[in-house]
Amino acid sequence: MTQYKQAVNKQRLLLEAEEWAKSVKSLHVHSLDSMWYDNRPEDTENGKSVTDVEYNSGLIERKLSNGKTVYFGQKLRGEDLIREFIRRTSPAVSLEV
Repeated sequence: MTQYKQAVNKQRLLLEAEEWAKSVKSLHVHSLDSMWYDNRPEDTENGKSVTDVEYNSGLIERKLSNGKTVYFGQKLRGEDLIREFIRRTSPAVSLEV
């Protein structure tokens, strides 16, 4: 049964990482047009404000003043998600997955 230990550990880490990815990393209500990820400066023209929610997954959700939602970035998945999860939550955990 020990031959499956790495596969089980990798799956456990993936499930934990997927849950972690849903958590909010930052929340920013602003009217700036100079955010590092912002390719839509028109969203904040004329003093309009937006709400940007950054998730641990790497995805940024922007809620506009008119009620619409737009997204920036891409969700981390698989090995990339596991690496980021380990890096952000417990640097002492081995990457042997």
